[in-house]
Amino acid sequence: MQDVCWCRLAKYQTHSGLQGIAYTMAENYDVIYRGGTVVNHDGRAVCDIAVKDGRIAALGSLDREKAGDIVDVAGLHVLPGVIDSQVHFREPGLDHKENLETGSRGAVLGGVTAVFEMPNTKPLTTTQDTLSDKIKRARNRMFCDFAFYVGGTRENVEEIPKLEQLEGSAGIKVFMGSSTGDLLVEDDESLDKVIASLGRRAAFHAEDEPRLIARKNKRVPGDPSSHPVWRDATAALMATKRLVGFAEKHNKRIHVLHISTADEMVYLADHKDWATVEVTPHHLTLVAPDCYERLGTYAQMNPPVRDEEHQKGIWAGLRSGVVDVLGSDHAPHLRSEKDVPYPQSHSGMTGVQTLVPIMLDHVNAGRLTLERFVDLTSHGPQRIFGIRGKGRIAVGYDADLTIVDLARHETIENAKVASRCGWTPYDGKQVKGWPVGTVIRGRRVMWDGEILGQAAGAPVRFTEVSGA
Repeated sequence: MQDVCWCRLAKYQTHSGLQGIAYTMAENYDVIYRGGTVVNHDGRAVCDIAVKDGRIAALGSLDREKAGDIVDVAGLHVLPGVIDSQVHFREPGLDHKENLETGSRGAVLGGVTAVFEMPNTKPLTTTQDTLSDKIKRARNRMFCDFAFYVGGTRENVEEIPKLEQLEGSAGIKVFMGSSTGDLLVEDDESLDKVIASLGRRAAFHAEDEPRLIARKNKRVPGDPSSHPVWRDATAALMATKRLVGFAEKHNKRIHVLHISTADEMVYLADHKDWATVEVTPHHLTLVAPDCYERLGTYAQMNPPVRDEEHQKGIWAGLRSGVVDVLGSDHAPHLRSEKDVPYPQSHSGMTGVQTLVPIMLDHVNAGRLTLERFVDLTSHGPQRIFGIRGKGRIAVGYDADLTIVDLARHETIENAKVASRCGWTPYDGKQVKGWPVGTVIRGRRVMWDGEILGQAAGAPVRFTEVSGA
């Protein structure tokens, strides 16, 4: 009986001691992805991946093994499925901008296998019924797997321990500063109660609302470059300090979203006992004032894209390990909502489809390693959110794979954006590195720019959710 070869990805060797264990039995697999360079927690090496019933069944040299389908991925890099833990797909209530189906098309076309979607829809996702409605809408209609944040508010604070435990719940999301939608917890008393009630890690948009209100006169009509002057670095740092203070007081776990300032990165480096940190591709890639001169309101985001010194600080936090995850903060708006004069223009941009190519371009430019990219988009989300069965290429895990061609040159174009809004801030940008395959639970969902088969998205499972 042929041994199944296991690979320590750094050395690619067979362990003969595994003879007799069930995994080593010769068997027919559903599919084998053959000859790719696997990048994982153990390094990188050429390695075959066998899939059975949606899960990884064997790793190693599987030349003599049989499968219903053999996929040649020689010359490509095979990564654990990319998890985008911050997207706004706008359904229900804001479907004119995006919906769960179109947003998930963009995700899988961009190599993303799972997303966490935000609660600022209409109605707000703040109850068991509104969460259940989203899951019903998403199941077998989204092309990627999914979880949904539940908005933390003054009204549902007593229900938070229950809402965290529901199927498909990514945990609690709190807006400390106003953005798209009506969720806002800006005062200390309410914030203290919400954080005290947490059981799981919760995500926070940290901008100080009283300061934003006081500085509205800093907005210059018709000039979106005044956006980061209004929503300044101090507003972000003030909110982050308040947030960490309450987390420390109650010994709770918090996740600070879309860090946009060097100041916050320095502060958070000293408070990792409670806080995990997210950064976005647009804060790593776009820079003021250039982005506002080129893109106008299409560069308008909350928190804003800032100047080069803040961008350098964000990169420093990424390289030093302060940053735990990358999220796209995909937040689409129609052109008609962007083309009105600032400050009436909407804040937000697309991002889920471009997260992988933008960051692979940074990898090719030497700004981060491919291993660090995997840590930020697969291992990191799995670790801090307690995702069950995803985030690694390992036997027994879901066969979620993002297959990329690091040498491929492409130009990002509006015409190729799957989002209902039909635009990207990176239109015309040439990148090196491109997602060529998206595999979810063993099934090729996207291959070379084409979506294959029917949608089969299912809820992400969590270790801290009862019955998951």
